[in-house]
Amino acid sequence: MRVRFTFFSGMSVAAAVAASAVVMSPMPADAKKAASGTPVEMSDSFRATLATARSAIRAGDMGAARASVAALTPATDFEVYAAAGARFELATQRRDIQAQRVALSDIFKSSAVPRSDAPRLRYLAALFSYMVGNYDDTLAQLAYARTLGYDDIDATLLSADTYIRKNRPKEARPIVDAALARQRALGQPISAAWYDRAISMAYSSGDWDAVGALYRERLAHYSSAPEWRSALVNTLSTPGVDTQIQLDLYRLQAANGAMASERDYQAYATLAEKAGYSAESKAIIEAGRAAGKLTATQPVTAQLLKNVAPKATKEIAALPAQAKKADAANKGDAALKVADSYFSLAQFPKAAEYYRLALAKGGVKAAHANARLGVALARSGDLAGGSSALAAADGEWANVAGFWSVWVAQQSRKVALRSPVERPIYS
Repeated sequence: MRVRFTFFSGMSVAAAVAASAVVMSPMPADAKKAASGTPVEMSDSFRATLATARSAIRAGDMGAARASVAALTPATDFEVYAAAGARFELATQRRDIQAQRVALSDIFKSSAVPRSDAPRLRYLAALFSYMVGNYDDTLAQLAYARTLGYDDIDATLLSADTYIRKNRPKEARPIVDAALARQRALGQPISAAWYDRAISMAYSSGDWDAVGALYRERLAHYSSAPEWRSALVNTLSTPGVDTQIQLDLYRLQAANGAMASERDYQAYATLAEKAGYSAESKAIIEAGRAAGKLTATQPVTAQLLKNVAPKATKEIAALPAQAKKADAANKGDAALKVADSYFSLAQFPKAAEYYRLALAKGGVKAAHANARLGVALARSGDLAGGSSALAAADGEWANVAGFWSVWVAQQSRKVALRSPVERPIYS
């Protein structure tokens, strides 16, 4: 399973810039107290050296900046705060995370830290500790930030990532789940990386229901062909998936234009042949060759095509007689088999007819029939009917029906976005 694993890569520069803006906010020359209530007590020489240091930092003259910052000798509580802030700003410009973290520690030694800034600064201390690999301090600083009222979602996710880095995934997973639930409740977008982290955790713990649910939710927001392929390939790799359900996952992959490799076509064609659908296997091999993913000399599919081609002809020729017997049967199992055959041939209106017949006659797995009835209706153009039938699929068919439901919802949105001229007019 391949997913992106971190929430925080690339954040150090942005976080440092934000922190320096907080720490080094301009102080009016005539101010009597800092925002914290601490008196602004700076000697003239300290003030002048500090001004020189900050000017050099902002001009990008790192040599002069280092010299001026090193020359700061704080004597009052506010000077301790200001000197540490200057060291932090210099470290930010140099992108020196370790120095940023040390400067923050020095800032915390002063009582001049503005109360409104303290929660955010504690979070940043946690972030910098995380970046330098001090995970115990990360958790301690996050806990401190929470006691000060810092409750942003980034702190929640940093906590989860830290537990993962400490090899404590059982503690990390409920934190990530809570973060996702919070974003949903607020109506806020969830990044692909958050979904990937949650999926990875669910996958590692063998919670296949959660894996499927998270992938489906992810696909509702991130639905390119590569995204579909990744979700379906990883779902296909879960243990104990029924052959018929695997086939419907491959069929969905094909419906999304997400067949991207020789392996995809070969696996799909092989599975279809083993399930008894020679014509579908033949069609997939031919589609793979037309797409340039399979060659005529590719040994596995070349031999497979040689085997299934004559069977495909017989399979199609036998179907009308099988349908006639299914019509006369007392139970629905023969109708379900015929429906599955029509389904494998992409004859979706006929497949829908026989799935309905199978359900009406009874004696079949309703979840199987409803799942494929939903797909057959949707692929015949009845998106609303397809959605309703898919919703009725439960048990082991619920996951694949859920994936197809995402696809149906996306098709429905495409229809809704068409111009009035393009929309069909119904009498």
